[in-house]
Amino acid sequence: MLTLFNKPVLNSIEPNELLKHIEHNPLVDVRTPAEFAQGHVPGAINIPIFSNNERAEVGTLYKQVSRNEAMLRALDIVGPKMAGFVRQASNLSYRDKLVVHCWRGGMRSASMAWLFNTAGVPAETVSGGYKGFRRYAASILGQSWKFKVITSCTGSGKTELLLKLKELGEQVVDLEGLANHKGSVFGGLGHAPQPTTEQFENNLFWVMKDFDIGRTVWLEDESMCIGHVFIPQNFYSRMHFSPLVKIDLALSERIERLVGEYAQFKTVELVHAISKITKRLGGNNAKSAVQAIEEGNFHEATRILLWYYDKAYNRSIDERQDLVEYEKSYDRFDAEVIANDLIHRYKK
Repeated sequence: MLTLFNKPVLNSIEPNELLKHIEHNPLVDVRTPAEFAQGHVPGAINIPIFSNNERAEVGTLYKQVSRNEAMLRALDIVGPKMAGFVRQASNLSYRDKLVVHCWRGGMRSASMAWLFNTAGVPAETVSGGYKGFRRYAASILGQSWKFKVITSCTGSGKTELLLKLKELGEQVVDLEGLANHKGSVFGGLGHAPQPTTEQFENNLFWVMKDFDIGRTVWLEDESMCIGHVFIPQNFYSRMHFSPLVKIDLALSERIERLVGEYAQFKTVELVHAISKITKRLGGNNAKSAVQAIEEGNFHEATRILLWYYDKAYNRSIDERQDLVEYEKSYDRFDAEVIANDLIHRYKK
């Protein structure tokens, strides 16, 4: 029986130590491109030991033939690539050593780290691999954060307000920014493609990893689904039952803001978005909104659409009225004024 395929013994770090180690050292993810695309540690560099098809081939041999046959085939595949792997690793800048991980801290990361060390490039692995990182990230996101949730009707400038709060030194999570989507049927216009839910969770953790759990975290009121991305269940539950800070902005101001934001998009894009809510908007209202857009009357189209969105918002906020701990109305939007009002209101 072959015995040379034991996992190399290497130094490894725990997932909760990962952040400290990669401040000055590259994190190398040796999983397949498909695994990496599904979700990865922000900032990680993908040096895949197998292609997607190669991993599938080796996995099939492992399950259907034997472990040794799978390992022999893996060596056939990896052998010609080894010099290239070392060249890639040698070109990375590091202070102490490379940090290498695979899915769960198994043979892929151990083999690659062994190769790097043998070639004179110091490397260590992550105990539990990417799976361990995900478990650690989930534990951080599930902590007892002190959320203040900003809620208001569509067009009230919640995202701008959050960014201003961040600029003024507050702890802020911009969920829509992380999701590349503004939540409504128009929310994807002008944005890059959305990340996977898995990557969204990783990015969310990355934003919050250095937050002080004793301080307030500001975020925007959201449904659990932002476009096709889902907020983690535990995180969403805590957010959903956190104190609400309600900002009321005059309708005329909201219309002006929305026209300024969306009138730039193509008519066909706007009409397509309206088609997704025709049933809820009502056939006549949808037809009138489309006609207004085609005629360039964006103010009228926005007024019609806000009738639908405001009604849905008011129904939602009525169900959580007991959570509203602060409310203030403004005739015009000024992010700095509103942000300073909130900071003053909650200053200890």
